[in-house]
Amino acid sequence: MASLHEYPVTVDWNGGRDGAGTVTANRSNVTNTLSVPPEFQGPGQGTNPEELLTAAIASCYSITYGIIATNQKIPVKNFSVTATGVVEQNGASFNYKEITVHPVITLSEDATDDHVAKATDMAHKADHYCIVTNAVRGKVEVKIEPTVQKG
Repeated sequence: MASLHEYPVTVDWNGGRDGAGTVTANRSNVTNTLSVPPEFQGPGQGTNPEELLTAAIASCYSITYGIIATNQKIPVKNFSVTATGVVEQNGASFNYKEITVHPVITLSEDATDDHVAKATDMAHKADHYCIVTNAVRGKVEVKIEPTVQKG
């Protein structure tokens, strides 16, 4: 039997393009300031949906990889991700084109070549298990460009 999980948020917004607001995740009570970014003629005084989508993909990827690494007994010493989202503007039309995720995976010094190969393979597969990536798949291209190293 399927289970449904809800993730409610509340957005308060005042004004137009130069307005300001907040988004609160109701379960965790985490609040972020919202603003229209400067490239869309806004004040850029907070985060925006474009950054939040990029952050959601990068966060989901990171958590998913961590779970996979634990399950596969990959000796991860350190894991960090940077990601870049690209939005195409064509006049008044906007299209979220792609998000490139750059994980840097550092394995323990005693990691074997098999660990490195498995870590690299899982780095390319982790996004297929990510809930958020699967939600946008087919609309936004998600690229994974990992670096796996021992250290």
